[in-house]
Amino acid sequence: MYTNPIIDDNFPDPTIIHAPDGWYYAYGTQTRRAGVVINLQIARSSDLVNWEHLGEGLPEKPAWAQQSQKIWAPHVSEHGGRYYLYYSTRPDGADFFSLAVAVAEAPAGPFVDSGQPMLPGPGFTCIDPMAFDDPATGQRLLYWGSGFGPIWVRELAEDRLGFQPGSEAKAVIQPSPTNDPDDYHRLVEAAWVHFRNGWYYLFFSGDNCCGANAHYAVLVARARHATGPFETQAAAQANPHAALLAANAHWGAPGHNCVVTDAADQDWLACHAIDPLQPTFDAIDDSEGYSRRALILERLQYDAAGWPVVASDAPTNQPQPAPVGR
Repeated sequence: MYTNPIIDDNFPDPTIIHAPDGWYYAYGTQTRRAGVVINLQIARSSDLVNWEHLGEGLPEKPAWAQQSQKIWAPHVSEHGGRYYLYYSTRPDGADFFSLAVAVAEAPAGPFVDSGQPMLPGPGFTCIDPMAFDDPATGQRLLYWGSGFGPIWVRELAEDRLGFQPGSEAKAVIQPSPTNDPDDYHRLVEAAWVHFRNGWYYLFFSGDNCCGANAHYAVLVARARHATGPFETQAAAQANPHAALLAANAHWGAPGHNCVVTDAADQDWLACHAIDPLQPTFDAIDDSEGYSRRALILERLQYDAAGWPVVASDAPTNQPQPAPVGR
């Protein structure tokens, strides 16, 4: 059995992978812990429940973003024994964010930046990257996006350090053109693609992740091809307020999820959420505290129509059957 949170610290925007060495590794957005700034948080576990912090995974900031204290939304994947870290950060002197990529020879790093921005701005449009290799076509794809714009996808080059020459970005999820304050789709971000039973599930999040007025949830769309067209669950149900995982009395603003599969072939959804009993912490750039986003885990199942579902009381705060460790 386990009880949320699985990491009771600020650990936003998680990616969890199962590495060839047998461990699960979790990666999280830059934070400050015990007065020390950690650019890339890394933790590891044998069972997806009990986690050990490994410290700093990106000891040197990019040469082009030395002043940045906003190293966000890491996604890590392994290919040919090398580990590729995609993330977003603000270049020095800029008022926009850029996608970036770094490489390591081990899952715990150290990761070394490629030396140049991967895709700059404008604004907050180039954040939340997620790399995905399409099992049907073999294409290396990168999804990203926010800033009240769409979620995009584009093919990566063979070396995975940039985009394939001649490739173009394609919008796969559009934000809702609405002023409805309850519509999570007003802003869309944090793409995560998971292939299961012939469907490409694109999990994403919206609307406002953080702060006193946080209004955030995990949303989902699906397609028969990795680049779409995607149908959102909200459109399929004709309900603009539909969400896979939304706030309740126990957890606020759940979102920016990943999906990981345990040894029993059971899918799990991990995301961050705000604990109402401890909603803020001593953040890097806000002396009065900022949203403390702990890491939580929920069993992911699929209904008769093939849509992902979680428990009716999720996000949970009571003991639940645990994943099967590897």
